[in-house]
Amino acid sequence: MERLKQMIGWQTVMGRPVTRGDFTVTPQSQALTIRWPNGGLVWNRPVAILVERGGQTERIRIVDITRVLQWGLLGFSLVLGIITVVLTVLHRRNRNG
Repeated sequence: MERLKQMIGWQTVMGRPVTRGDFTVTPQSQALTIRWPNGGLVWNRPVAILVERGGQTERIRIVDITRVLQWGLLGFSLVLGIITVVLTVLHRRNRNG
């Protein structure tokens, strides 16, 4: 289990803060890290932006619409595949029965 934790990691990472006037903006992302003996893979996705103004910090969530659409298309494809299999089985039963 410890070896798996060394090979695969999921963490929230804070970017370098940028200050303009009385605003400080800090990007926040999630990183999936996969390591193997001769290399590895790092996949980052934006999560939020932290805006600090006058001592107050506001977290503005980033919605990745492309990711939402990809998951929606995957779900639609799975449902369509299941319906196709069910209809094919029913059609064969009716034809043979």
